[in-house]
Amino acid sequence: MTDHKRRRIYLMRHGSVTYFDAGGKPILPEQVPLNELGRTQATAAGKVFAQEGLRFDKVIVSGLPRTVETAGLVLAETGQKIEPEVWPELEELRGGKLSAIPDEALREAFVGAFDGLVPEHRRFLGGESIGELIDRVHPCIDRLRADKSWDTALLVLHGGINRAILSYALTNQRLFLGNLAQTAGCINALDVGDEPADWVVRIVNFSPPSHLQGESRSTTMETLLEQYRKSRAA
Repeated sequence: MTDHKRRRIYLMRHGSVTYFDAGGKPILPEQVPLNELGRTQATAAGKVFAQEGLRFDKVIVSGLPRTVETAGLVLAETGQKIEPEVWPELEELRGGKLSAIPDEALREAFVGAFDGLVPEHRRFLGGESIGELIDRVHPCIDRLRADKSWDTALLVLHGGINRAILSYALTNQRLFLGNLAQTAGCINALDVGDEPADWVVRIVNFSPPSHLQGESRSTTMETLLEQYRKSRAA
């Protein structure tokens, strides 16, 4: 029997951020830093990697501040001095103009892109479609797999991007499984072999320090929808 030599991808979502200021005004998602909880989550994830003695050969971030900061806090715990690579193609799903979305369409705009098996034409917050997201994510993952210089990689990305990657790993098709939860600061573990369909999904949505995630049963986008509705009403 052939012994498969698979490589490991640790896929994280950035830590928690605050998308609305104290007055309820939206903050540009391209600029938001981690909040206190987000820094705690990133540090907790770093401690998990450190306890296992893990070393990364490659670290990739999207370049948005929340991914850069999360990766920095993780690496601070592992003690590795490795410069993350910035892959801007892996920035989060790009929304449209919130003020242009009518009240009756808000729920679909916020949560529709993460509702079950999502059709490619569906758009996120009136902006980018799921098909457009797949068009930029899949080639990045293929490029990463074609690079044989690494054995263990850390990717610190976003909820929508991570769903696209996990869906690719689980189906090896152009499918987007929107209800794959990605809690802020979570860790996924995926093994990849040489053949395109050789994926093994080991861990999904492991979320230190809240291992059992008992504090909420709402999704990130459901929470953001309620916050935005309050800000719009104000």
